[in-house]
Amino acid sequence: MRQLTVDEGSAGQRLDNFLIRELKGAPKTLVYRIIRSGEVRINKGRCSADSRLEVGDVVRVPPIRLAEKSDDQAAAVPAREFPIVFEDEHLIVVDKPAGVAVHGGSGVSFGVIEQLRRARPQAKFLELVHRLDKETSGLLMIAKKRSALTHLQDQLRDRETGKTYAALVSGAWAKGKKVVDVPLLKFVGSDGERWVRAVPDPKDPQAEHAKRSISLVKVVEAYSGDSGAKGGKAGDPAGFSLLDVTIKTGRTHQIRVHLAHEGHAIVGDPKYGDFEANRLIARGALRFDRMFLHARLLRVVHPATGETLTLEAPLPPECEKLLAALRRPAP
Repeated sequence: MRQLTVDEGSAGQRLDNFLIRELKGAPKTLVYRIIRSGEVRINKGRCSADSRLEVGDVVRVPPIRLAEKSDDQAAAVPAREFPIVFEDEHLIVVDKPAGVAVHGGSGVSFGVIEQLRRARPQAKFLELVHRLDKETSGLLMIAKKRSALTHLQDQLRDRETGKTYAALVSGAWAKGKKVVDVPLLKFVGSDGERWVRAVPDPKDPQAEHAKRSISLVKVVEAYSGDSGAKGGKAGDPAGFSLLDVTIKTGRTHQIRVHLAHEGHAIVGDPKYGDFEANRLIARGALRFDRMFLHARLLRVVHPATGETLTLEAPLPPECEKLLAALRRPAP
């Protein structure tokens, strides 16, 4: 029989989530079964899956034999630190590279959070505050205390944070188009993949299930179609536009779908972009083979001090290289 004492990092957490974290490798069905059967106790009393834990609570857990493969799986996760933009005892903000998932699942064995936990075995609490698509680079928040996690997620939910992304899109974005306010609907396609589509028509049969989504758009720089860069739509006179996109809602694939819906897909977007244009720019002289979407600016209220943090992550070198090529006149 194990007796687990709840520390500050787990205070406020639901019992089921606490046990899933503590009993690594245990199936969720087993966790809920031992709770329902009364084998798990909090301070010697019966409890339910949604019981909230407090500092100093003692959780009694019956002996459980976990599959040995869980240790093998943990060992297979390589320890990795990521470029730190900000860190204190409450919060870490890293600059996530493109091509790295934020967490394991959906065919991905591990992501940023699993690798960071592996690199910091002494850390009692590390949890993702929000998500970034695997293809997106830039600022990612990770909480080091549960109190910080709930505070920051409340800010995100109440739209009190500022998250701005740099996006390079095909074509000339109209400078007067500053707001995209189009509902989005998430669904699973015939390929089993998760997709999102814009639902601009309130008469659409699925309109009632779509969620209002708002993106603010500003043109940072425009590139003519006669630049020296080869790629994208060859010979496209419309060129490209570098945008700053600030999201007021945090829907899945929001920026990608909003910009594509407006007729300006993100360069390199493998899901909502132009396949042929992506192929040309990836195989051309520039060899740009990622999606040009980067979480570059974050404004958030510190969960403990109340100070407003303004954090920035510069564009990755491969993105800067592409922009430099677009600025060069054609020979």
